[in-house]
Amino acid sequence: MVLWATGHKHAPSTLGTIAITGISVLGASFLLAWAAETAEEDVPRAFALAILAVLAVAPEYAVDALYAWEAGINPASAASKEAAGYAVANMTGANRILIGLGWSAIALFAIYKARSTNDPAVEYRSGFLADRVRLDRDISTEILFLFIATLYAFFVPFGGGIGLADTVFLVGLYFTYIIFTLNAPHTDEEQVGIPAYFQSFKKNIRVPVYLGMFVFSGLVIFTAVEPFAHGLEEYGKHIGVPPFLMIQWVAPLASESPELIVVAYLVNKARSTAAFNALISSKLNQWTLLIGTLGIVYSISLGHLGTLHLGQKQVGEIWLTAAQSFFALAILVNFNISIREALALLLLFVVQLYPEFHHYEALIGFSAIYIVLGLALLAMRREQLQLLVGRVYQRVKGTERTVAEQV
Repeated sequence: MVLWATGHKHAPSTLGTIAITGISVLGASFLLAWAAETAEEDVPRAFALAILAVLAVAPEYAVDALYAWEAGINPASAASKEAAGYAVANMTGANRILIGLGWSAIALFAIYKARSTNDPAVEYRSGFLADRVRLDRDISTEILFLFIATLYAFFVPFGGGIGLADTVFLVGLYFTYIIFTLNAPHTDEEQVGIPAYFQSFKKNIRVPVYLGMFVFSGLVIFTAVEPFAHGLEEYGKHIGVPPFLMIQWVAPLASESPELIVVAYLVNKARSTAAFNALISSKLNQWTLLIGTLGIVYSISLGHLGTLHLGQKQVGEIWLTAAQSFFALAILVNFNISIREALALLLLFVVQLYPEFHHYEALIGFSAIYIVLGLALLAMRREQLQLLVGRVYQRVKGTERTVAEQV
């Protein structure tokens, strides 16, 4: 933070900058986890985790907003068109990392850790690949909202780019979700360690403590991840890695690290359901707010309402990201994720990292694979999908009654 306040005038070497800012992100991630768990004493757990998800992906917003701003400065120039491509690359890369690496790795880690933590959410079955994490059915709202955002994302390229209509729908969808989480039932869960210590404070002390932790950790992440990502990009040039790949994969991996660390921390405390709740909330706000705000930042930089243009490759990237999300949600429809399913998510993601698969035809091919697999799963789990929609409908009716009572 001192380096940030002084304009990085006394910044160390590239590797030194990566080390310092990386450790800062690590520390802030633990602060976020403690703050969110402490806040569960006063607000619904789903809402606390939703706020955690927003703060944890704040670095991603900062990086993407930078490229969207540069794209609007002079839209006709080659540099601006390149920046627009980088904005989409960073956004789609972050989303695919979150599912392909995050969801799969956390599921595998949860099953592994359950052998020592006795996590009640993990179920061991006959056959190693059938071992699975059972998720709380209370996350049905998050899954359904993410389904809506995913289906909408398939149609974004047909508008020629990311514009006002996309911003209104996607941002509005996320705030509708936040309203539902505010009215969710308040569930108490016994905490240990630092969150338990803070929860023992009186409310007039406890609330400022965890709000301060949220603000401070958010500021640390905001100031640390950009030089961390840029340091990685600079280092990539020295070792011959193309800038596009650094921006799509390495920079998002750096900015996604806070939420992955947070959910790994939750799994380590035998809270796999809370971990997946945070992951799904992160995916939801990235898939709604992140896309929606790109159009806002671009229009502000442009000086009037505009549409962030999508080239053919960017269209393929968005369709592939939406298709991956569709397949992942089809897995979670029955509120389980097995080792077999986690490995499928991981392997399909890893194959995409090969440079040979970065052209438009390959992106469409991978999208088709994800969609076919997702449709096959939904066909087999149509009853579970109906139960999920019915459960959300009952929660909506309950929310309407709660709001009416408040009025």
